[in-house]
Amino acid sequence: MSLQTQIEEKILAKLAPEHLEVINESHLHAGHQPGFDGTGESHMRIRIVASAFEGMNRVMRHRKINELLKEEIDRGLHALAIDAKAPSEVVAQ
Repeated sequence: MSLQTQIEEKILAKLAPEHLEVINESHLHAGHQPGFDGTGESHMRIRIVASAFEGMNRVMRHRKINELLKEEIDRGLHALAIDAKAPSEVVAQ
């Protein structure tokens, strides 16, 4: 199972988000480190809307996701960009 799928499944199970996107952005970082060609799953972006974030500030939300994904981070997830919102913060379009 891919890291991206593991992250999606873990977040879906623990936070029951209304919206979730897990995007592999590793290819955007090719050449940033010696020998890194942008392949693999080292840089991820998470866009999430979840009721679990109501009443939490940005730091608390990031900590919650980082704690949830500690195992993945410990195994080599190098960068994690997080855009976490509560449903009350989403503007209808």
